[in-house]
Amino acid sequence: MPPIRTPRTPNIPAFIPARRRPRVAFPSGACDCHAHVFGPQDRFPYLDQAGYIPPDALTADYAGMLKNNGCERGVLVQPSVYGTDNSCMIDALRSGMHVLRGIAVVAADVTDRELDEMHAAGVRGVRINLASETGGLTLADGERLAPRLKERGWHLQFYLDLPKMPEAEAKLARLPITIVIDHFARCPAAAGTDAPAFRALLRLVSRDNCWAKIMGPYFISRQAPLYPDVTPLARALLATAPDRIVWGSDWPHPGARELMPEDPVLAELLAEWVPDDALRRKVLVDNPERLYGF
Repeated sequence: MPPIRTPRTPNIPAFIPARRRPRVAFPSGACDCHAHVFGPQDRFPYLDQAGYIPPDALTADYAGMLKNNGCERGVLVQPSVYGTDNSCMIDALRSGMHVLRGIAVVAADVTDRELDEMHAAGVRGVRINLASETGGLTLADGERLAPRLKERGWHLQFYLDLPKMPEAEAKLARLPITIVIDHFARCPAAAGTDAPAFRALLRLVSRDNCWAKIMGPYFISRQAPLYPDVTPLARALLATAPDRIVWGSDWPHPGARELMPEDPVLAELLAEWVPDDALRRKVLVDNPERLYGF
């Protein structure tokens, strides 16, 4: 038997349970394209070198948030605190609580059998985290993995700080696979849409194989809770690639810290970013269907 590990004390805030429904109704088939589940710790312990220790945020909690927001589908993304042990996320995908897909974190030497088992569970991509305190795959690893992922219909998702990595644009542009960039590539909202890093993000997203997630405004702005300085960035991405933009809640918001949002407010904020009903349906329904194979 594996050794019993004492649960570690959380050092970041818990999510805020919803106290009302969003004032904006999501269309049928809507998908939250970026969230995480954590715990329980006695089943799914965190890495010894985890960059943070979150409170439990269980699959049932996430399914309840989706239902309250009016989302019929969700995409779970492996968080850095679990490293390449995707068992917590896979358990959620197999729970049957909601229609879910997953984005895994894998080792550079992952086997075909492991990839096929994850595919059967609902995984449709691999995330490369270049902006976390916890180490993992590199851009070079992604290039080596790309052919094996592409033949399974998967994509590579990137969390990166583009203002600090200007060389990444050329490297990402060379990848022979669909790529997805989350969290606005950490481009500060205060710098505006003409900032060099954000212009680089727009150039990437203008490529047919590059998608972006509009999500996590607290990563790039301090103007909570409505983040008006993020709206121009979201609309610029939508104007560049309306068929390759998706939205995510980033529940339970491990990066928000003292800016912990209320999920109905984030859902309503999407209507500010995407005021057109037809375009909002693309972002919430049509685009996720193509990207994740719902």
